[in-house]
This record gives sequence, C-alpha cells and structure tokens, in this order.
Amino acid sequence: MRTRTETQTETKPEPETGYETGYDGGLDLRHHGDAEVRGAAGLTDLAVNVRADTPPAWLKQHIAASLDGLAAYPDGRAARAAVAERHGVTPDRVLLTSGAAEAFVLLARALKVRRPVVIHPQFTEPEAALRDAGHAVGRVLLREEEGFRLSGAKVPGDADMVVIGNPTNPTSVLHPSSSIAELARPGRVLVVDEAFMDAVPGEREALAGRRDIPGLVVLRSLTKTWGLAGLRIGYVLSDPETIATLSRAQPLWPVSSPALAAAEACVAPAALAEAAGAALRIAADRAYLLAGIGEFAPFGVRAVEPAEGPFILLRAPEATALRERLRERGFALRRGDTFPGLGAEWLRVAVRDRGTTDRLWEAVRGVLGS
Repeated sequence: MRTRTETQTETKPEPETGYETGYDGGLDLRHHGDAEVRGAAGLTDLAVNVRADTPPAWLKQHIAASLDGLAAYPDGRAARAAVAERHGVTPDRVLLTSGAAEAFVLLARALKVRRPVVIHPQFTEPEAALRDAGHAVGRVLLREEEGFRLSGAKVPGDADMVVIGNPTNPTSVLHPSSSIAELARPGRVLVVDEAFMDAVPGEREALAGRRDIPGLVVLRSLTKTWGLAGLRIGYVLSDPETIATLSRAQPLWPVSSPALAAAEACVAPAALAEAAGAALRIAADRAYLLAGIGEFAPFGVRAVEPAEGPFILLRAPEATALRERLRERGFALRRGDTFPGLGAEWLRVAVRDRGTTDRLWEAVRGVLGS
C-alpha cells in the first residue's frame, strides 16, 4: 500500500452523508481490468472496457502511414484543431494527452486545490493521482439503494475540486448533465470523465464543448471505442487558462506522432458516424446481456439498471468464487472490490456480442448448477 502523506488523516464515512475524507480502506486504487487478463492466453476478456474487434483496419492503416514521419518531432496542431472543431470550441480550449490517465495526473499536480472530492464508485485513477500528488482526498459514496445516482447535496460546499465519471465506470450509470452542472460554482474545478460518452447513443448528457459552466474540465479518451489503449491518446476540454496551466505541466512532445494521427482520424466525420453506429450496437448487445440475468435471480445475481455504458455492474453472492470459477472456464471478469463504495460481492462485465454473451451465461449455469 502506498504511504499516505502527513496531511491525509484516517476518517471513516459519515453514514448520513456518505462522505469520507483521507481514508482508502486499504484498497488497491491502481488495480485495473487489464490485470485480470495480463499474461493469461486464451481468456475471453470481459474485464477490459475496450470495444472488441478494434482498432478497425482503416485506422490501423492510417496509423501505419504516420510512421514515415517518425524522424520529425510531433506536431499536435492539426490534431488539436480537429478535436476543437469536433466539439465546436477553439483550439486554445483543447489539450491533447497521453490517454486520460495523464490528464488525471496533470490535474492533480498542476492545479492549486485544497479540498478535492471524488464521487464514487468510479474509476479509481483520479483519486490515486490526487493522493500521489499529496492531496487528502474526500469521497462522496453513492448508494446502491439509490441506484448509485448523484445527489449534489452530499458534496461539501467548500470542495474546490469535484471529480465524477459520466457514464460512470463501473456502475454504468448515466447522470443527467443538469445534475452534474449543478455541482459547478465559482472557485471550484468540476472534472467530468467522459471516457465512455461516445458509447452512449447520441452522447446525450454530454458536457464536452460547454462553455457556460464555470470551472468545467471534461476528459475524453479515444482508447475505448477505437481500441487504442496501447497507443495512449485522449484530450482535455476546458477554459483557455486551465488548458494553459495543464500544458505547462506536460513534458515536451507528450503525445507521439502516431497517436496524433489517430486523434485526427477518430474525430473526422466518417469516424464519428462509425462510432455512433457502434454505440447503437453496444446498446443492443447490452440489452441482450441484461435480459439473461433474470435466469440467475434465484441465485441472488442482479445488475445495476438502467445501464448506459459498454459494461454492466453485477452483484452476486460469493462473487469472488464465481469470478474464479468462470476464469477456469475461460472468462475474465473485473473484480469490484477495488472500487470505493463497493465490495467483494460486485463484478463488472464488459458488453460483448450475443454469441459471447450466450457462452458466458452457459458458463455461469455450469458454475451455479454445480
């Protein structure tokens, strides 16, 4: 476990508010889905949220063509302009990053905040980055009985940074953009992780490109929909002053030429149309995945609904044993007990095609039936 800084005190959650500060409960905040499949050949990967069968052939060819220019230093101006045009903003409101993970580190190290708060359960890297930068991190824990829905009243009024995912990993909850916008106020940085928003049909509830919300910082990733986790490309959208501050904290040439080529291609109109079609297919495949869960309700298996991301969150008794037995049968699922606010009874399952889902449920029948 990482050593806490002296400013991080051990305070457990207040039951009435779901708020806690400086307490990690011994969780491994740096455990991610790739750990479930690393070094294990032949597993069907339901632990990582990258869209299957990606990157597409045209994108691989486009990236390969960029290799002829590797002798030159990367020039991000064209990609930055393309991202800006995609969201209807000026280029000075865009920062290209080496994946969304770099953006979390920049936010934690470059911005002068005193009381950051992360709304959980969600992707743990924002909190890990804040802790590593020496911050005492407060948490707002959304409740299962409320469908893990956002309640702005739980966020302390003096929080000067609030971090939330939308749709949220791992709960697959899509919060209304109006509810998130209500968290904004002068003097507060409102960080919205929209890494999976392009998997939502119509990107409804998106805040990317909004300029009327004070302190808004939106993070986007191109690694999920396009299968570019190994290339590392994402971006930040915010006001010019914040973008300039984050940019000064970056090293020179932080994004490689192949990643810049990918960014420019993935925000082109044809690519956006392809992503929109993929979002519709994901929604249909997710509905099929959820429909099969009813068969296992007598065993106590249930999902968080409605789900809007390319993954679902399951609760099951003996989930650890279930995950291990399914691994023996060739399926890797993401454990849920490393997410603040969840426990060992939770599992995250990536949405895949119907054939893969049928094989998963057959394996579940075999485990539960035994």
